[in-house]
Order: sequence, then C-alpha cells, then structure tokens
Amino acid sequence: MSKISAVINTYNATLHLQRVIDALKGFDEVLVCDMESTDQTVKIALNNGCRVVTFPKDGHTIVEPAREFAIHEAQHEWVLVIDADELVTPELRDYLYKQIQRPDCPDGIAIPRRNYFMGRFLHSAYPDYVLRFFRRDVTHWPPVIHCSPEVEGKVERIPRNLRELALEHLANDSVSDILRKSDTYSNYEVPRRRHKHYGLGALISRPLFRFFKSYIIKRGFLDGMPGLIHAVLDAHYQFVVVAKLLEEKVTSLHDR
Repeated sequence: MSKISAVINTYNATLHLQRVIDALKGFDEVLVCDMESTDQTVKIALNNGCRVVTFPKDGHTIVEPAREFAIHEAQHEWVLVIDADELVTPELRDYLYKQIQRPDCPDGIAIPRRNYFMGRFLHSAYPDYVLRFFRRDVTHWPPVIHCSPEVEGKVERIPRNLRELALEHLANDSVSDILRKSDTYSNYEVPRRRHKHYGLGALISRPLFRFFKSYIIKRGFLDGMPGLIHAVLDAHYQFVVVAKLLEEKVTSLHDR
C-alpha cells in the first residue's frame, strides 16, 4: 500500500506548530525540515515524534531551497508539504489516501486553501490553490520565492466546492503584516518583471483591476469591511510593484 510523508518547513514556528502536528495524525511520516530555529520549534517536533532534519539557514531569506531539500528527505513516495501555519482536515487526509489507490492517480494534486483576515473567511482569497501533494521522484521545487513545484506528469485540482478538503490557513495577517510583506515580496517580484514596459497607465490600471478583481469578481464585497480593506491592500501591492519598476527606470535614466 502506498504511503504518504507529511513535510513541514519551519523557522521559529512555535505559534501554531502543535496544532499543525496534531492535524497530521494518521500520516505515515511527519517530517519537520527546520532552518535552524532559535525557539522551541525543534523541541516541539521531537516531543511529538516527528523526524527532524536541518536545512542550514546560511543566509537564505526564502524557504523554497529548503522545500526542495525536504521533499527529497521524505521516506515515502507521496509527499504532502504543509506550512507551519496550515491545518490538514481529516477529510483531506482521507481523500489523499483514497486518491493514491487509484490506478489513474495524478502525479500532483493542487489543494484549495481557506484564508482569513480580521478573523473572517475571505471569499476573495478562495480557493487560493497550492500544489502541495505530489510524487517525490517526479517533483522539483525551484529556488524562487512563491513559486510552485514543478511536477513531471498529470496534475489535478480538488474541486473548489469541496471546502472540507481545503487547507485551513491560520495566518490571519494584520494590516501591518500585509504591508510589511508587500514591501518584501515586491522586492523579489521586481527582477522578474523588468522585461515589462510599464508606464503611467500600468501604475493606474493594474491597481484598479486588482481591486475590481478582488472586490467584485472574487466577491470580496460579501466579506464586509474586511473584504473592502483586503481588496485595497491587493491593489496597493500592485501599485508598489509598478512604482518600484518605474523608480528603477527613472533612476537609471537620471544616472546616464
């Protein structure tokens, strides 16, 4: 019978780790890949019977290199990658075990994720698919922030209407958290967008479209004030990315 390794990538992850591990009961292996935490993360993992491997932080500012290392440290053919602030429902666990018994099981399965803001479930941030379940030996995770793993083979998505199979994302970021992450993540995104010829139009249109998409198309209006604020923050992120690209362009012209 095929087996599944559940992999958690951690760095100073004590806040939710016990709940995350508790939700992984029933998997054949729980592997914690830790990036040299300085809190009680490793102790919690060991006390719960997890296997722990260390990925040296060594100047790494993103988790993706550790993900590549971790999935190939897993003992079993099938790997489920979980962040240290995500919960796996019993229904999702049972679903994945049923899938790997299928003769036509895909090589990867994208899982919907339930996100929260101001303590409220966000329609506009669902289904937020993440490709986190796959065959270990046909998967590579590129060392690029927020990238998805590359799976050689067939990939399917869990239907979005099966919300009981979605990952529960415990982050519930504050406005300050989102603003701080916007600055950090946009710095990583700028190099990937330098080939784009953005101008004044993009500075206006991209934030406006992102707000429309978040608040209207993805029904953020159903989420009341949290939905409105989150849509504005989505638009703000697009503004920051384009503004940083234009800043580079203007600065380079000035320096010539």
